[in-house]
Formats: sequence, structure tokens, C-alpha cells
Amino acid sequence: MTDNPHPARARTPAEAQRVLVLQGGGALGSYQAGAYQALCDHDFEPEWIAGISIGAINAAIIAGNPREKRVGRLKEFWEMVSSPVPWHPVPSGDRARSLFNETSAALIATFGVPGFFTPRVPPAPLWPAGSPQSQSYYDTAPLRKTLEKLVDFDRINDLKTRLSVGAVSVTSGNFRYFDNYEMKKIGKKIGPEHIMASGALPPGFPSIEIEGEHFWDGGIACNTPLDYVLDEELDRDLLIFQVDLFSARGELPVSLLEAAEREKDIRFSSRTRMNTDKNKQVHNTRKALRELIGKLPDYLRNDPSVEILCEASKESTVTVVHLIYRSKTHESSSKDYDFSRVGMVEHWGSGERDVHLSMRHKDSLQRPQSGETMVTYDLAGVGIATPGGKKE
Repeated sequence: MTDNPHPARARTPAEAQRVLVLQGGGALGSYQAGAYQALCDHDFEPEWIAGISIGAINAAIIAGNPREKRVGRLKEFWEMVSSPVPWHPVPSGDRARSLFNETSAALIATFGVPGFFTPRVPPAPLWPAGSPQSQSYYDTAPLRKTLEKLVDFDRINDLKTRLSVGAVSVTSGNFRYFDNYEMKKIGKKIGPEHIMASGALPPGFPSIEIEGEHFWDGGIACNTPLDYVLDEELDRDLLIFQVDLFSARGELPVSLLEAAEREKDIRFSSRTRMNTDKNKQVHNTRKALRELIGKLPDYLRNDPSVEILCEASKESTVTVVHLIYRSKTHESSSKDYDFSRVGMVEHWGSGERDVHLSMRHKDSLQRPQSGETMVTYDLAGVGIATPGGKKE
């Protein structure tokens, strides 16, 4: 990302390296696409995009196209995978709309999504044990063709934009990121299979084999790549737009459907406040370490152990602008596989709106941070900058 071992510090968050972090969340991913379109309106161009699951697909489409084609490619993908409304008009009222959504999700579960996945025929339980077809309800071969059509992988592997996508090894359970910058160093390339692996959520989708190892959706272990970004970049200051599709906070459920939705929200939310608190603890430790090293006598300064501690004490300044899709009252636990056209348009619009709301307070990104190495803003959720974040 930079050949300079000691890059100049960014005076304000707006001058830092720009990163886009995209969480997993299936059909809700059009919220991320809408958010990216609005970010383009505000001249936010990411140098690094990290994603998991549907976030990895959106990330690949963005990184795998020149700037002027990105929004068009995202629209092409989401129009391809979203099903037109089976009847008109769309029902009004929360109960009627909830029934509409559940019916739409049931149809998609039965017939699949164009350009994404198709149901297995015969169904998985009827295939011989051990066969690839016996281990998932759907075939994701259409997704490979879609990625090959919409993503220029040569551009990704030429490192025009850094791309990182996360997946989990089926056999070891270890989390792994496929990062075009890191893979370039060892002579390897990102391909459709790496993006598909990041979105291979079982038992719906089959595992994806890469170099003899099988991988599942990274969301099984961690549904946001924020930790990876923070661990990988310790030299350059970062301005991160983190686009999440599940909210860690919510109301107490009053029905079975609401309970199922709330459980899914908690399971897949990124818990940004937890990451922020952890980062502050690390910051305090590094700060104390630097102060201690500064008090050492001269004859110890060149000791190999001190050199190791000096390297461990390095850190950068991180600003996270948190964008969170917050469910509408008519949505339930099927919201992440309801690929209806009307839902896609609504989610896309929500992403645009939240970015525009956030950018009403973009002066927060023009001010130097006061002593903090990680500050989180939820500008759309609370209307003002909130260091540390009051909402998630």
C-alpha cells in the first residue's frame, strides 16, 4: 500500500487512507451498493475495500471496475439477482407487507435467484453421501458466470485497488483473508473462486475448493473485516466507512418472527463498540510502552528486545464512520434472503439516504482527533458525531 516505512501522519481524518468495509448480509447487500453510490457523490474513493459474504461480492465489483463503471456494474448485479414483484401494487401496512416479504422469500428459497444460485435437482438429501451435491441445497455455479461478467480480475490483480475478502476453512475452522496485495507477494491471484468462498454460507451454498482446501462463508466466524484492516495497517492513518447490514442494538421481540430476526441481528452484527473498546485498550498499552522506552538509559536503546518492543508500540490513527442498515418494521428474519426487486430498491435507497445524512456532519472529518487513536461516528443514527459511538 505504501513503500514509505514512515508515512506522514494525516492532519485530519479526511486526509487519511480511505477504506471501505462491507459486512455480510445477503439480500440486504443492496444497502451497501446504495451507500457506495452516495459516497461517490461526496467524492469518497476507497484505496482499500474489504468484504465478507455479500460484502465480498460488492467489494469485488467495485475493485474490479474503473471508477466510472462501478455504480453501473453494481446496479447490473442487483437488478440481475432481484426478482420483480409478483403482483401489483405492493401491499401497504406492516402486517400485509410482512406477509408479502415472507411470500417473496419463500418463492426465492424454492426457485433460487437468477445469476446467483439455483436449487439442486434432485434435492441434496437424495444425492449419495460424500458427493458435492449432497452438502448444500443450492448450486452457485451461476454466481461464477456473473462474477466473470461483471468483475475485471486482471484489474484486481494489477493492484489498482486493494481488495481483501474473508472465508473460513471447513476442515481447520481457521479464518483466512484472500488479499490481492498479500497474494501478489507470493505470486498468486484473486479469482472468482475466492469471492465465492467468502459467500459460501452453509447449508444453503456449497463449500468452495481453493488449492485443495474447502472454504465456507467468512460470516460463520466473523461477519465484518474491520479487525483485519486494523491488524494489517499500523503505519498509515485510516478513514474507514464501515457499512453493516445487521444492528447489534434493537427492541425486545414480541413474537416468534421478531425473536428469530433479533437473534440473527445479534449473531451477525459487527459489535463496533467492542472493537473500539479493544482498540483503546491496545492504544493505552502501546502508549505506556512508548513512554517506558523513552525512559530507558541510552545503553539499552539498541538492545534487540527493545527494538522488538518499539515495533510493537507503533500505531496509526483510525476514524470509523459507521453506517448501519436498521430494519423496517415489516421485515423479519427472512430479510437477508428476500431478493425481491422492491426490497432491493428500498435497501439501496436507505444506503444512499444514510450516507447523505452522515455527510451533513462531514466537518467532523476535517477536525484533528484529540488524543484518541480510534474514534467511531454514527452520524446517520444520532445526527451528530459521537466519538466511541452511542449506537450500533
